[in-house]
Amino acid sequence: MTFDLAVVSRGVSGAVRQVDDLVGALAPEDFARPTRLGTWTVAELVAHLGVSNLARYLTGPSASRPSVDALGWVSATATAAAVVDERAQAMADESRPAELRALLHEMRVESERALADIDPWFVVPARFGDIAVADYLATRCVEFVVHSLDLAAAVESAIVTDRDATGVAVRLLLAALASRAPGKSVEVRVPPHGAVQCVEGPRHTRGTPPNVVECDAVTWLELATGRVTWQSAHAAARIQASGDRADLSGLLPLMS
Repeated sequence: MTFDLAVVSRGVSGAVRQVDDLVGALAPEDFARPTRLGTWTVAELVAHLGVSNLARYLTGPSASRPSVDALGWVSATATAAAVVDERAQAMADESRPAELRALLHEMRVESERALADIDPWFVVPARFGDIAVADYLATRCVEFVVHSLDLAAAVESAIVTDRDATGVAVRLLLAALASRAPGKSVEVRVPPHGAVQCVEGPRHTRGTPPNVVECDAVTWLELATGRVTWQSAHAAARIQASGDRADLSGLLPLMS
């Protein structure tokens, strides 16, 4: 799949801005709140976002050619969990809430500066391999949108996500589902952002597919990244599923 550089750049900028605004409004005691990310508190989550090095990746020397794409990034993220956890824990232990707020805001300012002038042919030398800049920014849309949902859940704030970033994140994770379970027997819809057909079985050719799954963007992102389970989302009526094959519990999460 391909991504429009203008859309993903705008999406990342908007998503980073929303996270920065949310963190900037937190009280010092909010940083000690637990999150749904294992043992992480809000402090660890903010530290993780603040040291994301987005601007450094975008302003260093370009790699020669891509060796991984956005779908490859989705499947590779689990391999970095231990390193990410260790770094976030160390940063949070060493920093006070005001320092974490400043770290995140500095990341926002540097990111906006870097995003203002991107070479469309730039290849980012990233953690999981060299990746085209548009694909890299699509992965950042997933990162910042999903973590904004984590922050909102931790501090009991209203959910507000950037539309462009949300759309990119939804489409990337839908494509990852179709890649994991290729086929045409189930149609998964996340209006208004996208839909895919997946899962082996009878091919759908016309009319309403026999197996349909539909949910809103937040539900899909939380399912795909393991924030909620298929069973709990279905029980809460956050998913509409019809057909004998319309159960994706064995395929989710795609990343966590």
